Amino acid sequence: MAFAAINSAGSSVITPITVIEEAFATEPSLKKRVYDAIGATPQNTSLFEDLARYTSALLARSTTTSSLPFVPPPEGPAAKKRKIENGQESIDLKDPNLPVQFYVKDVSFSMPQRKKLTLEITAGAEYLRARNQTTKQIEFGVPMNRIRHALSLPVPEKAQKQFNFCIIPEYADGTTPPPAGVMVWDCMVFTVPDGPAKTAFSGSGEQLGHNKGETLEALIRKILNQNLPHLPHLPAMPKKVKKNEKSGKSEEGEESDESEEIEENEKSEKVDRPQTSKFVSFFTEAQHKGEKSYHVKGNRGSKDGYLFFLSTGVLFAFKKPLLFFPTDRIASFAIPQVVSRSFTLILRTKPRNGTEEGQTEFEFTMIHVEEDPKIRKYFERWVREVKFDQKDVEKEHRAKEQIANGTKKGKKRNASSNAKADAKEEESELQKAFRDYENQEDDDESDEEDYDPGNEGESEGSGPSSDEEDDDDDEEEEDDDDQDDQED
Repeated sequence: MAFAAINSAGSSVITPITVIEEAFATEPSLKKRVYDAIGATPQNTSLFEDLARYTSALLARSTTTSSLPFVPPPEGPAAKKRKIENGQESIDLKDPNLPVQFYVKDVSFSMPQRKKLTLEITAGAEYLRARNQTTKQIEFGVPMNRIRHALSLPVPEKAQKQFNFCIIPEYADGTTPPPAGVMVWDCMVFTVPDGPAKTAFSGSGEQLGHNKGETLEALIRKILNQNLPHLPHLPAMPKKVKKNEKSGKSEEGEESDESEEIEENEKSEKVDRPQTSKFVSFFTEAQHKGEKSYHVKGNRGSKDGYLFFLSTGVLFAFKKPLLFFPTDRIASFAIPQVVSRSFTLILRTKPRNGTEEGQTEFEFTMIHVEEDPKIRKYFERWVREVKFDQKDVEKEHRAKEQIANGTKKGKKRNASSNAKADAKEEESELQKAFRDYENQEDDDESDEEDYDPGNEGESEGSGPSSDEEDDDDDEEEEDDDDQDDQED
């Protein structure tokens, strides 16, 4: 290398440094300033070399993750951008060159796309997004500061234990309509197995999750807790302890017959998950005998799903559209119908202005009757300012049923009356035709009885028969012959 950098004073010549030459090869003006600084403060030479090495590493990682072959744009009109519910276009967060602080490979997403992708969080907790593992393109994502709820839930009825993470942005919960002109981001749901974090890495490529007993679910939950500072702290999670009856003190250990649950003070917890102290299903987990279950089966219309009763709200998942009811927006609940084996749960949500007018009602059916006391206890103990509108809702639903039944009865009654009218009309037509036929027969018979070719008006018996007329003619002829003989 023949390059020589001269400091600003011009008093000395500095030998080129390889690491600086490689890091700033495309930035000659910046490279000259680095050499000028080294000439002015030679004691900082090692610092500038370290900075140059770090710059080279960043450039190499960016080149590895974002270099793609050029694909010419398709002919014809440009493709339309994906639209969101309120009509605005999606903000572009798909810059593949943004530095990454954390990523997990081979994550199975079910919302907003069903695909296996790489989950990543960009530096500075700017975006949570999903990258295509083949093309390296960003498929979708959401700004971290727009996330309003993050949930970690056990996947029901699975032979292998799994967890679903539900990321719910602002106005994407399915129960809060967005104001006009506000950007709405898609919910994200992805699944991770209950096992070690073999596919989790830091932004520099270092594998994470080496702590003893740390699972992938626990690691992702910890990273999310660290990068969601705007979310409120959740109530502490229960911790298993063994109580020493002699001393009266609680000692941490395995659960036994004398064990009880106390709250562990974890102030950094932002990701909500089921708590035994909040809600436990009447039934145990189907695929894992003896394990507690935290979900309730139910239907929303014709769509079946699972209800989770959490600290931050009630979730209905895992099919589109996902519904989440924040506790501060639930106005009331009611159970208007309880039959032999199932019942209906109704949740009413407040509008954004908090008034009672304009409340929205959501109905969930086919819930097993054994879950009734569990759900009532959850709302009564843990959801503040939620009233039980049993009587009002029962009246409304009874009125709706009466209206529906009345409509059905009215339809049946109208159909019956119409059928009777049609039958009566058909019967009258038949009777009329039959009467016409009888009248016609009577007329024909009377015509035959009154008919007399010689004397109309006389009956058939009064007129002479044709044989009698012939006999009379013969007698007349014989008389004429006799007269002729006498004359001769």
